[in-house]
Amino acid sequence: MLGALMLAALTFNTAENLPVGLLELISEDLRVSLSAVGLLVTGYGVTVAIASVPIAHVVRAVPRRYVLTGLLAALVVSSLVAALATSYWPLLAARLLTALGQALFWAVMGPVAVGLFAPRVRGRVIGALSVAGSLALVLGVPAGTWMGQQSHWQVPIAVLAALGLVSLVTIAVLLPTSRPEEEPAAYATSPDVRRFGTVLAAGAFSATGAFTGYTYIVTFLGEVSGFSPGAVSVLLVVFGIACLAGVSITGVFLDRFAQSSLAIAVVTQAVGMLGLYAFGADPVAAVVFLTLMGGALGPVFMTTQNAMLHHAPGRTDIALAANSGAYNAGIAAGAAAGALVLPLAGVRGAFLAGGLLTVGSCAVLLGGRLLPGRRRPAGSTRR
Repeated sequence: MLGALMLAALTFNTAENLPVGLLELISEDLRVSLSAVGLLVTGYGVTVAIASVPIAHVVRAVPRRYVLTGLLAALVVSSLVAALATSYWPLLAARLLTALGQALFWAVMGPVAVGLFAPRVRGRVIGALSVAGSLALVLGVPAGTWMGQQSHWQVPIAVLAALGLVSLVTIAVLLPTSRPEEEPAAYATSPDVRRFGTVLAAGAFSATGAFTGYTYIVTFLGEVSGFSPGAVSVLLVVFGIACLAGVSITGVFLDRFAQSSLAIAVVTQAVGMLGLYAFGADPVAAVVFLTLMGGALGPVFMTTQNAMLHHAPGRTDIALAANSGAYNAGIAAGAAAGALVLPLAGVRGAFLAGGLLTVGSCAVLLGGRLLPGRRRPAGSTRR
């Protein structure tokens, strides 16, 4: 069952990011601008940010087996529609349907997965799911891009439909049907309103900071660090491997050092971004700080998700939806902030702004530690 959920995580994250690798192919085939194709990514993130909590609230009483099979069915159908699209608007509609599925997927999948195991190993379960999601950047998107270049951009999207179908059938057959509020991880182990709010804000700040710079990482590595286009492609793979290594290592320690893991990830991201701003003109230093930034990007989201399972003041699925929505709002805000900074201070200025925003996330975490907690007894929110 965990394998099916990991496959679903890989498939959803690949579906989210694959258009980045297929931008030019889609643009040429559908005869639309690159910026229009870029909306396939931007619109996806905005949809997830807006829809996560409302959808989670609507389906809060529906058994998770039915919800997950429905979400995967949406992924399969939307991928097939996208693979058959011969014009821009059906493709955009299919992307938005996929985004609506992902808006709820991480909120529902987390409690289901950790509920299959003892509470003492839940951090490792979140780590395994995060590794699967990170493989989208290291394996899914590069493989899909190569497949599209060798055949047609629609082929890798059709493959995603097949992978989603495998997960759908496995979950539909093996996952028990139960009331959501009766599942083992439906409520947090130690509800804490203060900690919940702190993590939510810190995650949003961190995402905003990261994507203020990361959105323009290709431009930075070319113009500031002086790498050739071929070398930049290799460095993007290095970034993805660093992200995968970060979530793998963090997952091992997450159960024992939950709060410290989040703080370390955010501090590492700040060091990486500010290091790129200060020393990124040197190619060796650029690789070092790029690796630090990549090693932190995945663990930040993973550790905030884990914190929701521990400290959510109400249902964990609603808390996870709020966390996903806040993080995706941060992604959209970061890309917008970078676009505003770029003409004023250049691409180095975008990394300075992103680094300072990440420092703000560190300040939020520190402030949260200094404030008194507002705990609720576990299960006190049950109805």
